[in-house]
Amino acid sequence: MFKGARPSLTVTDISRLLRALVESEGMLQDVWIRGEISNFSRPKSGHWYFTLKDHNAQLPCVMWRSTAELQAHIPKDGDQLEVHGGLSVYEAGGRYQLYVDEIRTDGEGALYQRFMQLKAKLEAEGLFDPARKRALPAWPQRIGIVTSPSGAALHDMLQTLARRFPLAEVVLAPAAVQGEEAAVEILRALAALNQFVQPDVILLARGGGSPQDLAAFNSERLVRAVTASAAPVVSGVGHETDFTLADFAADLRAPTPTAAAELATPSQADLTVQLEAVRQQLERYSPATQIARQQQRLDELALRASRALGGRLQQLRTSLNSAEAHLTALNPEAVLQRGYAILARPDGAVLSSASQAQPGEALEARLRDGRLGLTVNPKP
Repeated sequence: MFKGARPSLTVTDISRLLRALVESEGMLQDVWIRGEISNFSRPKSGHWYFTLKDHNAQLPCVMWRSTAELQAHIPKDGDQLEVHGGLSVYEAGGRYQLYVDEIRTDGEGALYQRFMQLKAKLEAEGLFDPARKRALPAWPQRIGIVTSPSGAALHDMLQTLARRFPLAEVVLAPAAVQGEEAAVEILRALAALNQFVQPDVILLARGGGSPQDLAAFNSERLVRAVTASAAPVVSGVGHETDFTLADFAADLRAPTPTAAAELATPSQADLTVQLEAVRQQLERYSPATQIARQQQRLDELALRASRALGGRLQQLRTSLNSAEAHLTALNPEAVLQRGYAILARPDGAVLSSASQAQPGEALEARLRDGRLGLTVNPKP
């Protein structure tokens, strides 16, 4: 009766078979599932574990640490979410579960689709064209801010502006940045700044939030108002990973409100360095500096002339001493000093040869210390 019966499977065998079957189904590896978060936990490993449930069923979910670290928001029990991932079987626990790679709030998918459709429409009109964006003023004298008067974004921007460029006048146009009336209030604030304040640059900012929180900055009317603004607009909406249509329309997009304040102003420290460079340049070309440089040049020329004259005088002095020594060597008096005598006739004619003397002739001998009268005797 047991002939031909299939061999029994182990629990591991059947778990692996079920896992292979689930993972081979393409639709189950690319699925969005909607439900309510419960049993959310974040152990030290950094992975996220939670259950997604509705009124009839529940589904265990896992998000690995490498993916969880990229999420802008941490969910909590009770949140209505849409999660994306692939199903598999957790063999050790004997249950199927969803391995999540993306999370968004319930309804965010439809919101995102509307966002992309409006973005495509406005982009086709050229509202996001980089060619129409304006450069920011290098030294803004008046800076307008559109944001919530009670938000942390305003505090951060004011601190940054005071630190970097306290010379600028800052004017706040308060507006709600979240909720049903936010888009209308932001439009009014932007219009008021351009009409009455006429700032050199406008900062449009708010802190981070969910896509629903940032919805006001995706308003078509706001995008058109930003592009039509008389003053260039710097957007600093949300966190670095958040993008709104106002960001695409702005003349410059900053990742945060603080960064918007930094990009709109020169640094006080950089300004100090530049002013010092200007001061040095003015000093370098000032009349006093030019006179001092010419005086130094004159001193150098005078020193060179003095050295040249001293060298020439030394050359002449050496030549004079040489001539003097030569003349001294040729002086007859020098010969007399060595014991010689000079014979001369009474008329002063000097004898240079014995044949010039005649017997009995009177001569005079000049010696070192006097003169002697002589008579020439005949040759023996």
